[in-house]
Amino acid sequence: MKNYILLLSLISFSLSFGQTETPPNIIFLIGDGMGLTQITTGMYANNNNTELEKFEYVGLSKTQAARYLVTDSAASGTAMACGEKTYNGVIGMNSKNEKIPSILDHCANLGYKTALLATSSIVHATPASFYAHVDTRKKYEEIAFQLMSSNVDYFIGGGKKHFTRRDDGKNLLKNTDSPYKIAESLDEYISSTADKIGLLTYYEEPPKKSMGREPALPDMLSATLDKLNQSGKPFFIMTEGSQIDWGGHANDVPYVVSEFLEFNQTIGVALEFAKKHGNTLVVVTADHETGGLALTKGNIKRNQVSGGFNTKGHSATMVPVFSYGPAAEQFAGIYENTAIFTKLKTAVSKE
Repeated sequence: MKNYILLLSLISFSLSFGQTETPPNIIFLIGDGMGLTQITTGMYANNNNTELEKFEYVGLSKTQAARYLVTDSAASGTAMACGEKTYNGVIGMNSKNEKIPSILDHCANLGYKTALLATSSIVHATPASFYAHVDTRKKYEEIAFQLMSSNVDYFIGGGKKHFTRRDDGKNLLKNTDSPYKIAESLDEYISSTADKIGLLTYYEEPPKKSMGREPALPDMLSATLDKLNQSGKPFFIMTEGSQIDWGGHANDVPYVVSEFLEFNQTIGVALEFAKKHGNTLVVVTADHETGGLALTKGNIKRNQVSGGFNTKGHSATMVPVFSYGPAAEQFAGIYENTAIFTKLKTAVSKE
């Protein structure tokens, strides 16, 4: 009986999308702070190789925010997730202070399953841009509150304290009305059959990869893709390599490299899934570049790289966009970061 109901649901969804077309899965990967030099540095440190070389199309995204040449992750995350420029620090709201829906919300309304993964806290600016609406990214407790009633089906990230040790005295994880099963480990996350599952990996922000951060981002993505694929529905998942950015802020090349290498492995997981299962659009980009990194010295044979930074903050340089799968050709060229939302929406919609 359950299989019969699932079949009817899929037929209904296919009819709404088109008579002969099946809506594609979306795997959207964001390397926070990952400019072209960060990619190049990680590539030369990895035997002159990166998974990004396997992509079909490459484009360039303009990252400026509303009234600011140099964006932050909130404004750029909102631009990509929601399709409108906004002010630095603002999440899920446009420059007119209006709440705007994200591509994750749009996909959920089409019947997609959804997921968010991050190596930062799950209430950090980039993942929050896909489900929250706040006038400042620092409202972590409000962002956590909004997550618990969002369209996100699966999530993994740090920041447990924003759910449990709050100024309002509430423990959101003990709310009996919450639709989420909160797992205590990746194994429990994998084994759970709940419709909505969260895993809060650390009480505060997760540590560096070089300090033993677990679970590994490729494992997080692999486990979540298995869940999404088993649902029998199309899906949207955003996966962020959050701490490439933090390495840039610290002006620390080894930090940047170690975080990029984990992100590179994660990209490999996404591509492998897309090639095996088909009908999956994979898009990889950055929200902005961090540090103004210049690669100035190295030894290719020894996988050694070094360079210098121009700032402890972000820069306004364009960032690359890599795409593979159905509708991948849309992402070639040069365009505003808001166009990423539009292109993703076009890929999943028959309008």
